[in-house]
Amino acid sequence: MNENDSPPEKNKPNGSGFSRILKATRCSFLGLQAAYKHESAFRQELCLCLGLFPLSLFIATSGMQLALLLSSLILLLLVEVINSAIEAVVDRIGLEHHELSGRAKDLGSAAVFLALSICVVTWGGILFDNFLS
Repeated sequence: MNENDSPPEKNKPNGSGFSRILKATRCSFLGLQAAYKHESAFRQELCLCLGLFPLSLFIATSGMQLALLLSSLILLLLVEVINSAIEAVVDRIGLEHHELSGRAKDLGSAAVFLALSICVVTWGGILFDNFLS
């Protein structure tokens, strides 16, 4: 590295330190906003999560149960955002049918299905423990 080269961390577009945290937080909220605006599946799952959130406060009998119920909902939204990102990149590359593009979208969809399965298992297990056993 010569005297005119900046250290690698100085070349980062979002900076460093606390200002980077603020910029990263802003980017995160822009991503959530984009998911809400452009992805109907995200909106549907967000409505589901918002409906189940108050229910979780009545179902949970411990902090751990509440954490599990809410974490499964957050996981669902997280996986949906990642799936939407995959779909956006694939669509950006091209809309023509390609085996790998289709596989990428199918894998993203499978991830959402697995996250939904985790929600069902978590909620079902806690409901069973608290009301049926």
